[in-house]
Amino acid sequence: MRRLAVAALTAVTAAGALSGCGGEGNWATKCTTTNMVVECAAAERPLVSGVTGELLDGAAYDLEADRGKVVVVNFWGSWCAPCRAEADDLEKTYQATKDKNVAFLGVNTRDDRDSAKAFERGYKVTYGSVYDFEGRVGLKFDVTQSAVPSTLILDRQGRIAAAIRRSTTNGELQPLVEKIAAEAAG
Repeated sequence: MRRLAVAALTAVTAAGALSGCGGEGNWATKCTTTNMVVECAAAERPLVSGVTGELLDGAAYDLEADRGKVVVVNFWGSWCAPCRAEADDLEKTYQATKDKNVAFLGVNTRDDRDSAKAFERGYKVTYGSVYDFEGRVGLKFDVTQSAVPSTLILDRQGRIAAAIRRSTTNGELQPLVEKIAAEAAG
């Protein structure tokens, strides 16, 4: 039954990505895309709200608690080889930017909790991850968000400023995070 639910959710997610469903359509079409990296001008950034979930350590998470910070959201699974390859780069970027009022959040999907926790320990990931087996939390961030790994960068107002629709590196991610962190808070 669980596999059927995941398959149905995956089909709905894929259909949404292809049709650009959602209130504003596919927001990324209004932005600049280069090599699967989407960057949006402030006026074109969609607001993300209503994101809550349970972290792998059992604590509650609410995106509203991070309002006023730049939030980097990485979608991952322990079963994903590119996710393993980018884990150190994400942690390096987190360590380099957290003093600039930047928060990181992982969204673990299609995974069992024990494997996800082992991944975090093994790769020494120090920021929290929401456990999102069925992908419901991920849909709240971005209806077109179906690729794993991928990373969203939210500005201080909680809007999607950039998306990387593939694995990333510290050399690519850190300058993008710093650019968004340097924007005026208005």
